[in-house]
Amino acid sequence: MSNGEYQRYVALGDSQTEGLGDGDDIVGLRGWADRLAEHLAAVNPGLRYANLAVRGRVAGQVRAEQLGPALALHPDLATVVAGVNDLLRPRFDAADVAGHLEEMFAALTAAGAQVATVTFPDVGKIAPLARPIRSRVFDLNTRIRAAAARHGVAVAETGRQAISTDPRLWAADRLHASPLGHERIAAAVAQALHLPGSDDAWTLPLPPHTIPAGRQTAGAELRWAAAFLGPWLGRRLRGRSSGDGRTAKRPQLLPLSATSDSPADTGQRESS
Repeated sequence: MSNGEYQRYVALGDSQTEGLGDGDDIVGLRGWADRLAEHLAAVNPGLRYANLAVRGRVAGQVRAEQLGPALALHPDLATVVAGVNDLLRPRFDAADVAGHLEEMFAALTAAGAQVATVTFPDVGKIAPLARPIRSRVFDLNTRIRAAAARHGVAVAETGRQAISTDPRLWAADRLHASPLGHERIAAAVAQALHLPGSDDAWTLPLPPHTIPAGRQTAGAELRWAAAFLGPWLGRRLRGRSSGDGRTAKRPQLLPLSATSDSPADTGQRESS
């Protein structure tokens, strides 16, 4: 198969692949996987695309819940991006997380799919309060690269590019990419796959801008923690997830012009 001539693209993952930060549950989520599918469809109008990602899922849940359905769709291209929700948990085990990712890499490539994944940026540069888990990110990235190399998986090295920590690429919660961030991730994966029309422009810095003084204060960090980090941790302590009761937004392979039912029609309701 020459580059770009993919017929069946299936995306596996968590909230980033679902598209949080790029649209909302009312108008719909776009996200980097949708954007990548648009790039693919521009090369091959016959492309069909499914997105099995569900927010809040850890890597083991992605493997347990999404790998089987993905294989049943017989993709010739699959993206597997998971692990951020694991990074934020107290009992993080990089080897365990990478093991789940590698199982998905192995199964999908053995079934004939080209697989692509990403590495993760330095979270300490995005949210200073997350600096204590920087070493986890670096460890997981190293393991992702090694697992990908063993199975011929394409790696978009978003974790190694300075642009990945520009605040303009992140939503206000600093946990999900902004529309511009999703655009850059899609471009990074397109380049990793050597798709026609792709290049390294996604690595280029944005025009200089002045960071508001408030973003640099301890008070701003505390307000962010109260508004976003605290509720996330609270759900984890209660054994809950933002993905509870949710299903994939696009569980079947469909032409890109076809849309799934609205969130309200498919049980895609926001959990508290």
